[in-house]
Amino acid sequence: MTTKSNLLNIAQKNGMTPYRFFVQFRQDDKVEKIYVIAGPTASGKTGVAISLAKQIGGEVVSADSMQVYKGMDIGTAKTTISEREGIPHHMIDIVTPDVAFSAALYQQQARKVIADIKARGRVPILCGGTGFYINAVLRDINFLNDTSPYDNYFDKLAITHGFDYLHNLLAQADPAAAESIHPNNVKRVIRALNYNRETGQLFSSYNNAQKKQPDLFQAAFFVLNVERSILYDRINKRVGEMMDAGLVDEVSQLLSQGYHDNLVSMQGIGYKELIKYLNGNYSYENAIDFIQQNTRHYAKRQMTWFKNQNNNTIKINVDGKSVHDIAWEMMQHEL
Repeated sequence: MTTKSNLLNIAQKNGMTPYRFFVQFRQDDKVEKIYVIAGPTASGKTGVAISLAKQIGGEVVSADSMQVYKGMDIGTAKTTISEREGIPHHMIDIVTPDVAFSAALYQQQARKVIADIKARGRVPILCGGTGFYINAVLRDINFLNDTSPYDNYFDKLAITHGFDYLHNLLAQADPAAAESIHPNNVKRVIRALNYNRETGQLFSSYNNAQKKQPDLFQAAFFVLNVERSILYDRINKRVGEMMDAGLVDEVSQLLSQGYHDNLVSMQGIGYKELIKYLNGNYSYENAIDFIQQNTRHYAKRQMTWFKNQNNNTIKINVDGKSVHDIAWEMMQHEL
């Protein structure tokens, strides 16, 4: 394994800066390569990605299903322009909240972005907590058609009876799929119901087959690991910071622009709870408690996802380490 000092020595012996060393290394190898930084929410992924990008000449490709939406900034923890420290960020702010964005659309657009980054001699760094988006890029996944004759039928059921009702239908038709898909992920619940209705087969079986598709990239796939109590403290603190930063005003503005609570985007954590607060269903304190609780539950599901989805992940314990040290630790693993 290459150490930080060895990397510097190799670069110096070849008359290169560490950045130029990595550029030359990439040019000499034609295999499609990519860095992946994943992990639960509030684990510090973006800060590490920025630090790594500065050291290897990289650009960040967001793999976050909520950060694709314009105007949803505070609740999705988007980095500000100044926080990006000059590092280009992609797949952020690309659609309005009323657009039904999907993993299939993400796959198409993110792969184009990655190809452009590589064509310019830069390093793509896929960074985010939406595991399905990451897999959509890395694997040769064949997505189902986005449209179905049953779309309107299930959409109406969701509006009339609610998301839990729809999820219960899935639990009856395909228990394994219902177990793996959260009730609030309405688009994916409907996709699973559509597949079952159209083919008579289980969506979970289809999904398991897609997981076995070959990888298209040689990836250094890092998963940031934070001790659970520390992570939960970070989550609680960050929710408070979001509230102080004006999350209530952000939600109010979105509602005033006509974005309603039946949209998938507006069912994101932080948004759905504050809509209920603004509608008088929650107190301010209860809304904060629910946001913190739901975020902790989401982080737990993310940890389970990354534990089960990829056997080649490299776990990085980040407790007590700076983003710079974590980035250097990642650079020890050759692509």
